Amino acid sequence: MKSWIAAARPRTLPLALASIILGSFLAYATGHFSPIIAALACLTTVFLQVLSNFANDYGDAVSGKDTAERVGPRRAVATGDITKEAMLRGIVVTAVLSLVAGIWLLIEATRVGGQVVFWSFFILGLGCIAAAIGYTNGKRPYGYAGLGDIAVLIFFGWVGVLGTYYLHALTFDSLLLLPATSVGLFATGVLNINNIRDIETDAKTGKNSIPVRLGRAGAIQYHWALLLAGMICALLYSVMTSAPSVTYLYLLSFPLFVLNGRAVATHRQPGELNPRLGQLALSTLVFVLLFGIGQVLA
Repeated sequence: MKSWIAAARPRTLPLALASIILGSFLAYATGHFSPIIAALACLTTVFLQVLSNFANDYGDAVSGKDTAERVGPRRAVATGDITKEAMLRGIVVTAVLSLVAGIWLLIEATRVGGQVVFWSFFILGLGCIAAAIGYTNGKRPYGYAGLGDIAVLIFFGWVGVLGTYYLHALTFDSLLLLPATSVGLFATGVLNINNIRDIETDAKTGKNSIPVRLGRAGAIQYHWALLLAGMICALLYSVMTSAPSVTYLYLLSFPLFVLNGRAVATHRQPGELNPRLGQLALSTLVFVLLFGIGQVLA
């Protein structure tokens, strides 16, 4: 059981839930919040994130991308804690649970919205499951081609925030793309730290992540760009919506992102970056909570 819990990587869950929390906050601020939709969206996201973690563990082991030189968290399949066959069954189970939870969510959310909304989001949900599995699996895993960053922006940002808001409100506001992008960029920053840490081993095994393509110096500049662009998107939203001063509460989280950027720039040993993954994930959650509280108080 300890091996399965470790393979599920519970520390990644707050980051996965950040977009759901923000989308729910935004819906609450406009009077469209539904507790059951929020709860089911969180449940579906947890299953999807665990599915992604299981699939990544399996895919990296099967492809040989995980080596003894890796500095990150212990991988269950590569180390023999869980067999390939058992992990494959775990992937199937979590995929089914994700699908069931997602269908339940859509049934609750589309009682008014109708069949078009249901089937549109159903297809989107299948895409989420395919993306979770395809990151490190299949003939051409997109994670090994350096496309993981755009996938994180799309699913942890745009799909998570805008999709959650829509399921609450059954309406769309294009300006919400800005805070959704903020969360997506911060989440991409977490992946970037992971890839900077593994830059040497990834280069040896043919995993062409963004840091491998840019080099360490370029990846650090890219990291600063992600953090600053995320905060700028939030500021643009506040300015364009003529928001009152209380909605700028999220600026209190800005020093946390600065600290993260400086640490990533100065740490030279791969192992030193491990704590920065969790720190940026929690910083993103703090940003989301402050942003959401500001919207509700306004």
